[in-house]
Amino acid sequence: MLGFGLNQVTMANAPVARFVETAAQLGMVGVELRNDLAGPVFDGWSAGKVGQVLKDHGLRLLGLSQVYPFDRWTDEVAGDLRALIDVADEAGAETISLIPCNDGSGLDTQARQHNLTKSLEACQPLLDAAGIKALIEPLGFSSATLRNKAELVAALKTLEAESHFQLVHDTFHHALAGGGPIFPNETGIVHISGVVDPTVSMAQMEDKHRVLIDRDDRLGNLEQIAQLQSAGYRGVYSFECFSPNVHNHPSLKEAIKKSMNFISSHMQEDMAA
Repeated sequence: MLGFGLNQVTMANAPVARFVETAAQLGMVGVELRNDLAGPVFDGWSAGKVGQVLKDHGLRLLGLSQVYPFDRWTDEVAGDLRALIDVADEAGAETISLIPCNDGSGLDTQARQHNLTKSLEACQPLLDAAGIKALIEPLGFSSATLRNKAELVAALKTLEAESHFQLVHDTFHHALAGGGPIFPNETGIVHISGVVDPTVSMAQMEDKHRVLIDRDDRLGNLEQIAQLQSAGYRGVYSFECFSPNVHNHPSLKEAIKKSMNFISSHMQEDMAA
């Protein structure tokens, strides 16, 4: 049986209390909370209260997002990382999220790899002191400085930093980056979302197109999940849907449940085949 999670952006319009209750009612393993949504973080709740409410609902705080752009290391980025680590520690988060630069600058190989290495080296002592792991999410957009998971894994191995970092396999970004190898042992979480709009090309796809997964999905989510499962990944599959159509769905909990059942039924069929 697959373990599902819920990223807060999937219910971006919902109060934290309703988001947590919905995740529990859906039987989620846990949730991911964010600091980049409209309004005060956690609706003004303290990090300690958030952690306790999640425990009361039997949910793990899988991750806390985000530091951006983590691979453009400055004093400001360092401060953002320290602040996120402090909140994650108080809330009981299992991981924090680091997002690479996505403004179209510094894309030549030498600059990208230099900036990535510099940031990884600077992050390590902070993560080590806090005893928390960071998840790094390669982005499939052509404007991103880190698109390739293999490049990230190679950098982590060179720095012997695997104990401090894992990667995020995002099915949307994996498809936009042209696929490629997967790294089940190095993957800390899988973000899942679909694109069903037939009018946009792969190069035109944006976050706003990311919806719940159904039979019209164009990203190959079922194939990616089956590949990850076959390769030994046993972590969480967390719904991360940015589309306003999802946020404004009149029966969102039921729609998420329908998507969960669609995915699970196909994975069961694959195992039985």
